[in-house]
Amino acid sequence: MQTARFTVAYWCILVAVLLPFACAYLAKSGGFGKPRRDGGYDNHDPRGWLARQTDWQARANAAQANSFEALPFFIGAVIIAHQLGAPQTRLDILAVLFVTLRIIYISMYVAGLPTIRSAIWALALLANIAILFSGYR
Repeated sequence: MQTARFTVAYWCILVAVLLPFACAYLAKSGGFGKPRRDGGYDNHDPRGWLARQTDWQARANAAQANSFEALPFFIGAVIIAHQLGAPQTRLDILAVLFVTLRIIYISMYVAGLPTIRSAIWALALLANIAILFSGYR
């Protein structure tokens, strides 16, 4: 009987799941250590506080939302590719590529570079599509 193993692609799912939380921390970090009355982070109304943020903090919050939106397709693509018996090395490389592109995407989003950000987003989408079809025969 063959035993299942935790592949690099599965580890990439874990990293991808943690990326939105990193974005949330980044979005909130500018308000840490300041009293609420002085604009510091408000844990009583975190969504309201985030909605009032501007500049890089607002972009980090938007990157958080987009990172959550990207998760279902990525998770599904990796699982489907495994089920279809995709070549493991190819799948692992594509999953690492996807996560790397998503990290670059988040960096470009926070930095306020929309054209580069959109190009990176498109490349990550293509990598995800490649993951999905990597097991196609």
